[in-house]
Amino acid sequence: MNDKQQIISMLKDEFDRWEKLLGRLTEEQIAASRPIPEMSIKDIMAHLTAWQKISVARLEAARQDTEPEYPKLPDGLDPDAEDVDQINAWFFNSYREMPWSDIHQEWRERYLRILELANAIPEKDILDSSRYAWLNGSALLAVLLGSYEHHQEHFEPLLAWLRQEGNL
Repeated sequence: MNDKQQIISMLKDEFDRWEKLLGRLTEEQIAASRPIPEMSIKDIMAHLTAWQKISVARLEAARQDTEPEYPKLPDGLDPDAEDVDQINAWFFNSYREMPWSDIHQEWRERYLRILELANAIPEKDILDSSRYAWLNGSALLAVLLGSYEHHQEHFEPLLAWLRQEGNL
């Protein structure tokens, strides 16, 4: 993958796929826990939304040519470190009581912001692995691909579970 428009197109398609799936489900289905892991669709969407905050911070930093300003996390938690399980647990607890409509709205806004920022950043800056020191040798493309892959990672098992349960 070395084409800005290709990854943006992939991200748009993934967004549309999620929106189509979510639009077919009732709020009851969205709130129902899956057996493995014990997370509802609402929980999964909150998880994706929380990580999108990190992606948006990175893309905004790239756009403004500054260091990323990550959302406030508890002391000791760093999105660039290897404490992903602890961050995920904190995100889960942070969003747990939020209504589905708020989570869905925030997910949509953050996803669309990722697309907007990706369009605004020059392709050469997205592909240059030495452009942003805070990415430690990775290209900004990794942020975009990471968002795409993270959504795919959760979509396929969720779709399989919904089919197995007869919900699709």
